[in-house]
Amino acid sequence: MTRKSALIGVVMSCVSFSGCGYALVGGGSFLPDYIETIAIPMFENGTPVFEVEQLVTQEVRQEFIGRGSYRVVAEVEDVDAVLVGSIDNIQIAPASFTDDQQASRYVFTLTAGIQFTDLTTDEVLWENPRMVFSDEYEVASGGGDVASVSSFFGQRSNAVERIAQDFAETVVSSILEAF
Repeated sequence: MTRKSALIGVVMSCVSFSGCGYALVGGGSFLPDYIETIAIPMFENGTPVFEVEQLVTQEVRQEFIGRGSYRVVAEVEDVDAVLVGSIDNIQIAPASFTDDQQASRYVFTLTAGIQFTDLTTDEVLWENPRMVFSDEYEVASGGGDVASVSSFFGQRSNAVERIAQDFAETVVSSILEAF
């Protein structure tokens, strides 16, 4: 009985201490507590893809709002921090084809520059001058050339929205979780 009691005591101790030091991924923030208001001006668009900067900027703003108690504004006035970004390149290439040799999935690659600055200390807290985001998405059809890229984004399809959302999640997680 004493061996069984000792074993139960050890198990109970392990169970009671097992939660210490753990947190949900995506729930924390390594930003200073005084950062409450963040400016996220419109990203620059260095690509021929029309209005992609508007969709990406909006998704990054929404992701910041959804991930904490931050007030997000577009103008860099009376703010604690600023996130500036530029979309430098977009490439879309076919990844798989239908039986008719039509592209059914595309690999989307977005290259961007991101900088997050604490305006109180004038310190860059996180930056990636050449962030490459790449993923596969299903789309209707196309050939992967420049004309197809413009058509792809012109459709405002669900795939484009998912790309912007996924990119925003990656950027905000990288900043908040200090990766």
